[in-house]
Amino acid sequence: MSSTKKSSMFSIIGASSVGTMIEWYDFYIFGSLATIISTKFFPAGNETLSYLSTLATFAAGFIVRPFGALFFGRLGDLIGRKYTFMVTLLLMGGATFLIGLIPSYETIGMLAPIGVLLLRLLQGLALGGEYGGAATYVAEHSPDNERGYMTSWIQITATAGLIISLIVIAITKASLSKEAFDDYGWRIPFLASIIMVGVSYLIRRNMHESPLFAKVKSEGKTSANPLKESFGNKLNFKFVLLALLGVTMGQGVVWYTGQFYAMSFIEKVMNVPKEQVDSILIWGLCLGTPFFVLFGWLSDKIGRKWIMMAGMLVAILSYRTIYSNMYDRADIKLKTEIVDKATSIAEIKENAKNKNGGMDSVYTVTKAFEDGTTYKEVKTVTLNNGAVDMKDGKAIVDVKKTVTISDSDKWFLVLMVFIQMLFVTMVYGPVAAFLVEMFPVKIRYTSMSLPYHIGNGIFGGLLPAIATFLVTNAKGLNDKAKEAGLEIMPVEKPYLEGLWYPIIIAGICFVIGTIYLDSKDNKVND
Repeated sequence: MSSTKKSSMFSIIGASSVGTMIEWYDFYIFGSLATIISTKFFPAGNETLSYLSTLATFAAGFIVRPFGALFFGRLGDLIGRKYTFMVTLLLMGGATFLIGLIPSYETIGMLAPIGVLLLRLLQGLALGGEYGGAATYVAEHSPDNERGYMTSWIQITATAGLIISLIVIAITKASLSKEAFDDYGWRIPFLASIIMVGVSYLIRRNMHESPLFAKVKSEGKTSANPLKESFGNKLNFKFVLLALLGVTMGQGVVWYTGQFYAMSFIEKVMNVPKEQVDSILIWGLCLGTPFFVLFGWLSDKIGRKWIMMAGMLVAILSYRTIYSNMYDRADIKLKTEIVDKATSIAEIKENAKNKNGGMDSVYTVTKAFEDGTTYKEVKTVTLNNGAVDMKDGKAIVDVKKTVTISDSDKWFLVLMVFIQMLFVTMVYGPVAAFLVEMFPVKIRYTSMSLPYHIGNGIFGGLLPAIATFLVTNAKGLNDKAKEAGLEIMPVEKPYLEGLWYPIIIAGICFVIGTIYLDSKDNKVND
């Protein structure tokens, strides 16, 4: 049992958590601004393709997280936890700051998306080393009977980083005009991270090394080759695979469905304006965040395995119902229109993006509904020399729909996000303690970091892009059916198709975890 006093323990948790939270903020600010980033760093002309390209770049940061886990995990098992996650903090902060400085695609062409991609890769490498170090550091200071509770504070940092990113964006938007935010204001959240990183570095600089690692190092028992001992040893490698297939890949998709996919779904599928989306997410995440600590604490009392498995199971069984009900709240077909408040305006406007002086034919329709919902549709047709731009024999039409929902619908969506947060906290609250307890001190950083970052970085991180692709593909099948004159569509609810990915992954993980995971929790020095 650790001899760390409780007062010192909370100082350790605070110093570790602040830095980790800032790294999550840095990592997620990109996703929170995905819609506007897609217009800055990628070619114009196809909004959906640009958005998918942004999601793919966002996902690239996740894909390299396992490589960061290997590199920094090895470093952490060789030289120590403290110095390793100080390096990751500086690397993450520097990459985030530089993203805020990159000129737009219109200014430097393909160098813009290439530069953003390279910096996202650096962010992913840094995050791959951060989480394992922070979780291991706190766990190795914690008493055996409070490890779930103590490490659950680290688990809050990922969601807290997302919340703070949304709040910083909201404050920045409120402080600037729409034009100013679109011009340069979106860069401010990236640039501001350098201040937070500097403060966190000063805090972490005064931390001491983990007592368990310091003891192993003083006795000359550190691993000479953490990678070989972690993955070359058959018994330890079996536990690495079990951690991935039985815990972290399911935990990863549940986490990203309940937070990032919920955000993407409300904005891109339901067409709710960004300001309302951010408000819904902030409320839902804030209400759910305390449950990370609750389930971490509970795992010390009744064990970690069944809390995590229960979280996966209820998520699997609930997702389609939750998202179907969410969609209905913004479906104007289900609402009663106030007919005399409908408006339609046709205009000819100059197209600023067309260097040859092209014009846009813009048709705007607005509708109001009895429950307070408003609908706006802007249909834009680009004209060149008076002729409509064509592609494959069809006019190129850009349609933007916005559904500003009523207050009652907003709070219903907050409830839906909160319910998903309960699933997230059940699987994520106990997982740090669970992973730390699976591996011995001398190779712990390396062994726990890899399965965690494959599960979250690859299985979880690819979720927004894969789910968006599945929804887009399903809509495409229905569009083709309409063109063919079919009355029955191939996909009844195309907006739910993206959920099959997390449902299947979490289902596989639930089965493996239920059968093979040990229900008994271990001591960190076992």
